[in-house]
Amino acid sequence: MSIQSKGRREAKKKQAERERNQAAANPPATAAVEPHAELRDQQRTLLAGIVRRDGEWVLGMDGRIAGETSSAARVLALIMQAAELHERGGTPVRLMYSDALKDAAHAEAQAAGKDFEQFKRELASELKAGNA
Repeated sequence: MSIQSKGRREAKKKQAERERNQAAANPPATAAVEPHAELRDQQRTLLAGIVRRDGEWVLGMDGRIAGETSSAARVLALIMQAAELHERGGTPVRLMYSDALKDAAHAEAQAAGKDFEQFKRELASELKAGNA
């Protein structure tokens, strides 16, 4: 064993400790994603979901992002419409959503001078007109 072995060992320990402290002080930046809704079939397969990321509502379907918006009412109405389409197609589904999403959607509809059901109907007719 050489005379410098102890010095190298101590230097490695100090370097490792510095790296750990720096990693703890500067955690990697991650976007905060809050799950708010999910649409599942009878086998509990996820068909669609809504999350809130960086202040935007994000709708995901079939493992891909279908769209994002600042409108809670719009994404809730869209996932409800997707549930209705699955039901009409003969696939029983279960839709669960958070109170925060529901409250934000209803408040947004009320701010527009409508109730949420009316907002949903208008969005459905708007989408049908866009497909025609």
